[in-house]
Amino acid sequence: MSWLPATSSWAYYPLKLCLSNRINTPPLIITRGVKYGWYSGKTRGAKPLDYNMGKDLPILEHSPEAALQRLHKTLPSRTGALAIKKGMTAIYDVDTGVRTPCTILQMDRVQVVSHKTFDKNGYFAVQVGSGWKHPDNVTRPLLGHFARHEVSPKKYVSEFRVRDANGLAEIGQLIGPEWFTEGQYVDTRSDCKGMGFEGGMKRHNFKGQPASHGNSKTHRAMGSAGASQGSGSRVLPGKRMPGRMGGNQVTIQNLKVLKTDSEKGIIILSGPVAGPKGCKVEIQDAIKKNMAT
Repeated sequence: MSWLPATSSWAYYPLKLCLSNRINTPPLIITRGVKYGWYSGKTRGAKPLDYNMGKDLPILEHSPEAALQRLHKTLPSRTGALAIKKGMTAIYDVDTGVRTPCTILQMDRVQVVSHKTFDKNGYFAVQVGSGWKHPDNVTRPLLGHFARHEVSPKKYVSEFRVRDANGLAEIGQLIGPEWFTEGQYVDTRSDCKGMGFEGGMKRHNFKGQPASHGNSKTHRAMGSAGASQGSGSRVLPGKRMPGRMGGNQVTIQNLKVLKTDSEKGIIILSGPVAGPKGCKVEIQDAIKKNMAT
């Protein structure tokens, strides 16, 4: 069997192959239009029409401007306010004797903190703060945020989207119960009570299993979660099961303002408001009702 000496050119063939592969491999940063061995960077072509936002061209349906126009009629024209839920009671009409259940909300040093504009953020919104928080318990970025707008540190901060720049209230403006008029309708947003991990009967109103006839220790169990064949031998997505219940944001629309008290900072709304006593409630003009004048 013949063998090749070490000085033969065939001994360096693997090295030559590796070097040739490294030479033909394009670099990590590719310059467009430059050829690298068998590969060349793609040349940048003309911009598509999606980016030609000329004055004569219509607004694209998927652009931020078009999205803001679609939301123009569904956004309130002015900012909302923050309040604390104090509890529920009832009011009786002296003339008719009708009993109306209502919720008492209290406002505490509600103040406009900052703005969100379309040029900078892509939409219009007002940041509103409520209450007071000790500076030692506030992070340094938030302290600088409040100091820049000359507003004291707030315990609660929320953002209210508005229709256009006309709804941007002045920074530092105080908002009280007189911001809402008696007889108008408002929408409230708050977090409902958290129930923790609950079973199917409480979470989804399942009927449960029989109390007798051989049933043992599965009276409140959900039962079968899916078939063994026919539907893919799996549990279908969206199957109602035991799990964490509550603790979600709930919006209640078209609550009527029954009474306001500027001295005590109280607003009385008809009907219930989601959440336990002491929770934060966001109040804003109702979207589906015309504001009372």
